[in-house]
Amino acid sequence: MRIFKATAPGTERLARILELTKEARQRLKWMDYYESCGRNAALTCRHFDISRQTLYRWRRRYDRWNLKSLESRSHRPRRLRHPTWSPQLAQAVLDLREERPRWGKDKLVVLLREENWQVSTSMVGRILRSLKDRGVLKEPPPSGISARKRAWIRPYAVRKPKGYEVREPGDLIQVDTLDVRPLPGVALKHFTARDVVSRWDVVEVRRRATAGTATGFLEALLARMPFPVKALQVDGGSEFQAAFEEACQVRGIHLFVLPPRSPKLNGSVERAQRTHQEEFYEIYDGDLESTSLNQALLEWEHVYNHIRPHQALGYLTPHQFITHWQTQKKEVMCH
Repeated sequence: MRIFKATAPGTERLARILELTKEARQRLKWMDYYESCGRNAALTCRHFDISRQTLYRWRRRYDRWNLKSLESRSHRPRRLRHPTWSPQLAQAVLDLREERPRWGKDKLVVLLREENWQVSTSMVGRILRSLKDRGVLKEPPPSGISARKRAWIRPYAVRKPKGYEVREPGDLIQVDTLDVRPLPGVALKHFTARDVVSRWDVVEVRRRATAGTATGFLEALLARMPFPVKALQVDGGSEFQAAFEEACQVRGIHLFVLPPRSPKLNGSVERAQRTHQEEFYEIYDGDLESTSLNQALLEWEHVYNHIRPHQALGYLTPHQFITHWQTQKKEVMCH
């Protein structure tokens, strides 16, 4: 009496395929396609975008009765390199490193050679790595005493949260400074505040960029922005710390500080700085005294916000954009 297995055709092969890794299953597709197209290597390579060398290499390795033959093999060398240094040399390296914990292999090899050890720099490096891997050599814990300049801990300013939404004028004002050098030996600090939604700008120039002058500019932008200011975004400059940060905290204005070396995150005000430089400073021929220059800047600010069309706003002025936005907001509230 014969006993037949109640197994569907191909079930055993499917089970073996499911045991393969993703890479091995892909190579099995190469082999199946190669057989189905009459063992046409050119067509198979073009279909799967592989080289003929790759196809032939795996074809030689392929065993249809052992699909595991398509698995990647270990690249571990058959013969491993064994340490060639003596225990005495390792102990000498350990003693020197414990005596000079911040010295690397380049300095330690000089001291070892002075002690008549015949050793290369790379061997000292391998000895140090071996000592660390074995847990024999341990780095000293930091003592907390350092002469490095430490980052200023901001008491109020934070990074802008990822979930912070900017939808209405006043949600985020970007503030930045620009060095203006109209004459040799004359350096002025130009402050710009830009609302990222309406492109409304407030500009002012000061002789220096300090926390005090930045706080004065804060008063000016709050007075000349035609909407409530909810948040400011600044870089890590010292002028936006101390008194400036305290003034924002007192007024309940969120203060976001940029990460180091990331001016692109303040791209809106950076672009505004270029516009003010090209369209105002490069054609300005008036008095460079602060009072006169600020009066001219105030007139330019009016032109910028009320007369100059902005391509980003569909060629509306910031004033027209804000008027249109306020009208729509009132209609929504009425409905």
